[in-house]
Amino acid sequence: MTGQPAAEFPRADFWRSLNYFNLYRLSLAGFFVLLAGIFGPSLSLGARNWKIFFAASIVYAVVVALSFVLLRLRWPRFVVQLALQIGGDIAALSVISHASGGIQSNISLLLLVSLAAAGMISRGKITLFFAALASIAALLEHSYGVLYEGAEAAQYVQVSLLCVSYFAVAWLAHTLAKYAVESQQLAQRRGHDLASLSEANRLVMRDMQDGVLVVDEQGVIMQMNPSAARLLRHSALSGSSLAENFPLLFGQYALWRRVGTVSRDTLQLDVGVQARLRFVAVERNAAHGAVIFLEDMQRIRAEAQQIKLAALGRLTASIAHEVRNPLSAISYATELMREEQGDAKQQRLLQIVLDNTQRINRIVQDVMQLNRRDRAQPEVFELDAMLRTFVEEFNLAERLEPGVMAWAGMPGASISFDRGHLRQVLWNLCRNALRYGRKQAGSLMLSVSVAEGRVMLEVRDDGRGLSAEHLGRLFEPFFTTAPDGTGLGLYIAKELCEANGALLEYHGQEEQTGDGGAGACFRITFAELQGNGEGAGYGG
Repeated sequence: MTGQPAAEFPRADFWRSLNYFNLYRLSLAGFFVLLAGIFGPSLSLGARNWKIFFAASIVYAVVVALSFVLLRLRWPRFVVQLALQIGGDIAALSVISHASGGIQSNISLLLLVSLAAAGMISRGKITLFFAALASIAALLEHSYGVLYEGAEAAQYVQVSLLCVSYFAVAWLAHTLAKYAVESQQLAQRRGHDLASLSEANRLVMRDMQDGVLVVDEQGVIMQMNPSAARLLRHSALSGSSLAENFPLLFGQYALWRRVGTVSRDTLQLDVGVQARLRFVAVERNAAHGAVIFLEDMQRIRAEAQQIKLAALGRLTASIAHEVRNPLSAISYATELMREEQGDAKQQRLLQIVLDNTQRINRIVQDVMQLNRRDRAQPEVFELDAMLRTFVEEFNLAERLEPGVMAWAGMPGASISFDRGHLRQVLWNLCRNALRYGRKQAGSLMLSVSVAEGRVMLEVRDDGRGLSAEHLGRLFEPFFTTAPDGTGLGLYIAKELCEANGALLEYHGQEEQTGDGGAGACFRITFAELQGNGEGAGYGG
């Protein structure tokens, strides 16, 4: 036999359907027993042989009742139990039909219900096998009646039509069951696709950098992703209103609903965030709400700045390689000319040439540092030992008086950083501090501390600090307040810190210096060390 394997469908559905079918069989058998008990031999259903009718009805009812035990045990397997039940119906109803007068009693028509139920439950072509068994039983019963009970041979036509009905009902039940199975499988696939699509939409909304709000026609927020909550500085839940929480945004939404456009593409939201707005209707019109996209203009500008700087870095690095060779030649030729005897004016001009070649060389070296970010090789080491060596080198290189540069370490404080990068960062920060400091005792101070498990290094000076108008551009490339500066020192320092998982920030000092300046403080917050390996602790 062929058909749909049972493994493709939920087993619980099979057993539940079979249990309902067994309830019908029990009701039918009980009905026969009840009629026989009430009316006795006068019952027309047992006209040919009332005793056989009554006995067959009782046996049929007992067998059906025992089937409930097998159903609860689920043994034997489903196909076997279904075959036993249909086979029992064919045998019992054939005997009851014979006892009631054969084809004239119409008892055999009840097998149509059993065959239809078998087709719907089994969902396979096994139903045609049951129809064949029912047809054989009907023919044998009528043949026995013709041979031994005096039944009319002409009634073979009725029996044949009944057999055709068996096959027709079985085939129809099989076809309907096949369509039902296909519909069930299609519904399951569609449900799975919808669940997958819903999960994909949720993940896309969650990970989108742009803010997304789904609102209804009244401006009530139905859904909001984390980026929108961050941009709007509001953890609005579903059901909150745009009109109450974000009136400016609601005004643009209402205008878009009326005329289909907004008054401006970018909007300074109520919370001080500048965003680019885009409205998309859920359906063809905005009658059922819309999806609002909020693009963070600050992020867009930052990305554009990064692209511009990356291109600039590649260009300047390429130019720097070409500049260094002729620059070295100019510097060398100037040194040779200075060794010759000449007047003071000539010597002064040569010194100007030499100073400017050195300045160009410093710019080239700073530009070359732009390509070092992606080559970080962090290692764990004690910060104190590195600072002690750096302070000695810096004092010698800058010819500082004793005490101008001081430092307060913390023995045992370990960090993870690229040594070369950290040395470059400290060199840039300390040169800036020395340039703007007063070059007195303690003017340049390095101090190490630990807060919340993270090591912090501060570089402080006693200069006048930075004005408020310069703070926003402090770490921008090529921004400088010094006439001979390149504007790349702090930018490179911040980039190298970020490449090593650290954070470089500017903090103005609270203590006032003697001339009214507040000084400047740059703080490096190093990445927190993971694990309990050597060097990961902090000593006192």
